[in-house]
Amino acid sequence: MQSKFRLTRSEDFKRVRRMGKSYAHPLVVLVVQASEISTHVRVGLIAGKTTGNAVYRNRAKRILREALRPHLKSFTSGLDLILIARRPLVTATLEDTRAALTNLFRRAQILPADES
Repeated sequence: MQSKFRLTRSEDFKRVRRMGKSYAHPLVVLVVQASEISTHVRVGLIAGKTTGNAVYRNRAKRILREALRPHLKSFTSGLDLILIARRPLVTATLEDTRAALTNLFRRAQILPADES
């Protein structure tokens, strides 16, 4: 993922977690907040220790990055997103993860209806 699409600062993560709207799925949690700074969509990935050891956390983040890639250009601009991996994501397939993200994006109304 290009650096202009990344949410990196701790203050930004805290702001989105505190003021954003969250949507849950068994594989991943989505937190959405309108960006005050950027005109791009910025995404932060979180895989906590409850996800597993470092190998599992890195795998979860890789799966999320790849499942997110097709959706990046279709979002409305000026959003900050946080994707929080849950433990079942480690054993999920890429197709399952893409379906989960599509479901969450539609529920959050940030993905156009014709997008799949």
